[in-house]
Amino acid sequence: MSQTDSSSPAAIGVIGGSGLYELEGLTDVEELTIETPFGPPSDAIISGTLNGRKVCFLPRHGKGHRILPTELNHRANIWALRSLNVRWIIAVTAVGSLREEYPPRDIVLPDQFFDRTSQRANNTFFGKGIVAHISFADPISESLRALLKSAATDCGKNVHDGGTYVCMDGPAFSTRAESETNRKLGFDVIGMTNLPEAKLAREAEIALATLAMITDYDCWKIEEEAVNAHAVIEHVQANAASAKAILEKVIPQIPEHPTWPEHSSLDTALFTPAEFWPQETTENLRPILKRFIKS
Repeated sequence: MSQTDSSSPAAIGVIGGSGLYELEGLTDVEELTIETPFGPPSDAIISGTLNGRKVCFLPRHGKGHRILPTELNHRANIWALRSLNVRWIIAVTAVGSLREEYPPRDIVLPDQFFDRTSQRANNTFFGKGIVAHISFADPISESLRALLKSAATDCGKNVHDGGTYVCMDGPAFSTRAESETNRKLGFDVIGMTNLPEAKLAREAEIALATLAMITDYDCWKIEEEAVNAHAVIEHVQANAASAKAILEKVIPQIPEHPTWPEHSSLDTALFTPAEFWPQETTENLRPILKRFIKS
């Protein structure tokens, strides 16, 4: 298994969503197959340098988009990135719009989540003898979101700052009744993947922000074609190009040293005293708990 090397430069992780399966412009490229205590990640992690910064790229659904949202091994994905000393994650994700004024190809930078999933059992690293309750009132890194907003604006993109991402299981898209209910509840965009990533990143002391790329109006807008995979492909491709431009601009602006509040989130989360931690659980979580482990 990979172990965190605290002496290596803090890295920036990019999780690629629908349409974003690779990241151009990387130099010193390595393809890393990481074994984790939670099974295999979605794919090999591509590590390299972009604009002078170490970047680790992981395609969320695997190359060829072959993993369903409910099949994603989020724990393995985030553990693998943290083992490579990733301390920031930009999660690029395709979403449906629940607001008239948020058309396809616009960008939303959510600051809140609402969980409507029922099939996600792998959204915490803890258990098996170690209890932790992270603070998740503000689930997105505000500092990283601000950098994304600036970069997206500089790229000439139509970006909406803030909003609530409602997370559903899928893989089927919403019914009209569900879509209307989500709108009445005041949610802004809907997706199937990002909430578990945000929870696990907070547990792993990684600052995460979401780059939500709108592909459709879900199915509430009856004068539009109801969302289906083939109908959104052009928007997906255009959004992928936008995401790459934003990433290229924002990555050099991210600090070199992890000193944001998210980077010490476990200080107020761990309930179980270290002397009671089971050895196996401690070793499995070593990349996350390393600064608390004395030996």
